Amino acid sequence: MASVFTKIINGEIPAYKVAETAKFLAFLDVNPNAKGHTLCIPKQEIDKIFDMDEDLYLELMQFSRKVAIALGKSIDCKRVGMAVVGLEVPHTHVHLIPLNNMDEMRFEKKVKLEADEFKAIAAKIASNM
Repeated sequence: MASVFTKIINGEIPAYKVAETAKFLAFLDVNPNAKGHTLCIPKQEIDKIFDMDEDLYLELMQFSRKVAIALGKSIDCKRVGMAVVGLEVPHTHVHLIPLNNMDEMRFEKKVKLEADEFKAIAAKIASNM
């Protein structure tokens, strides 16, 4: 069965896209830890990050780095944190989270955003790619 991320890739579920290549997609997390919380995923559905072949893994990290740099230029924060947890969705994904304090990295407190805020944030990050 296709993961929710595969459904996003296939256009079956809408997403606030930030960046896209032939192999990867970056979009805003709809249940974010902080404004600008972005997910970077391979378009190939692979459950565990370390099951990826080395070349694809390195390419995902390069793609995530580019997105993180754009994210840091777009959202006022002390730094952009990165996490790979992989328990929520069985499809490899890298969390990029704008951080001003450690609580934003804990996945316990979430921020609520309206659709217009998501659209504006996605557009701003995309413009810095």
